Amino acid sequence: MKLWSRKPPPAAPAANDAAPAAGAADRLLRRLEWTVIRRLDGLLQGDYRTLMRGTGLDLADLREYQMHDDVRHIDWNVTARQQVPHVRVFTEDREMAAWFVLDLSRSVDFGSGARAKREISAGFVGVLARLLTRHGNRVGALVYGHDLEAVLPPRSSRPHVLRLLHEMERRAHAADGVTRAGRHGHDGMTRLADMLQSAAGLMPRRSTVFVVSDFLTEPGWEKPLARLAQRHEVVAVRLFDPLERELPDLGLVPLADAETGEQIWVDTHDAAFRRRFAQLAAEREAALRESLAAAGVDALELSTADDLVEAIVRFADMRRRRVRATGAPARRAGELR
Repeated sequence: MKLWSRKPPPAAPAANDAAPAAGAADRLLRRLEWTVIRRLDGLLQGDYRTLMRGTGLDLADLREYQMHDDVRHIDWNVTARQQVPHVRVFTEDREMAAWFVLDLSRSVDFGSGARAKREISAGFVGVLARLLTRHGNRVGALVYGHDLEAVLPPRSSRPHVLRLLHEMERRAHAADGVTRAGRHGHDGMTRLADMLQSAAGLMPRRSTVFVVSDFLTEPGWEKPLARLAQRHEVVAVRLFDPLERELPDLGLVPLADAETGEQIWVDTHDAAFRRRFAQLAAEREAALRESLAAAGVDALELSTADDLVEAIVRFADMRRRRVRATGAPARRAGELR
């Protein structure tokens, strides 16, 4: 299924395309600290451990093996005696690195309302990175446009979070500059499989990995994601816009594929066309959720119409319930509505 985004109007020339985005990153982080993080501080009391769980060396308990447990934690002596597989549970070490694998391809520029998917991505990354670094954890990032463009090793300071947001903003300015110059830079669909394979090679220690993408990509990313989840605790953060699921009646409108640059005119006044579009979108949604579930990762859906605070609180609540049910970090997929 080929998904289309509404063709954006031509961008007006900027007065200074080369101006650094550090000031914009600082303003964004300050706004997030006042409007989002302050609210989360009151709502996530005692729930911090559900956002990211570490590993330790001190044995705390033994329990029966459950699906998606790490086989390296099986206690073979106890398993032989009990004739049932048992795994070791270790005292949790809260200091653990988190990585953001950021898809900043052209398709995340789309947004049918006041915010684009790129803005939702920046807000989520800024909030999570600041929450984690304030508790002494380290965060790093792999920034992708068409290829790997920046690698930020894990650090645990506010300036490091600012640098991360600056890299995201710089990528947005670079993409806008290419578009205004008349070079659309469309080199085909995003290759999420390449991103995940690069991530696996650049993360030497077990970490929590947030794959932030709209998953509009070439096929073949499922196996690399599953392999990444075998070593790391992976959370798929899926960005989407409501218009990607259902088209309103707007008459004859031009649509452009944000990934390839291909353009087409469609008659959205045709009710049959809108039904076919919604059906294909629903089939793609179901296939995507099944793929994430098969890979054994948690999944968070972020809409451009979502309230970021409510989405993160629901996500923390989902993970807390799963951790209590299994007694170990969750490795099964789940979606937020």
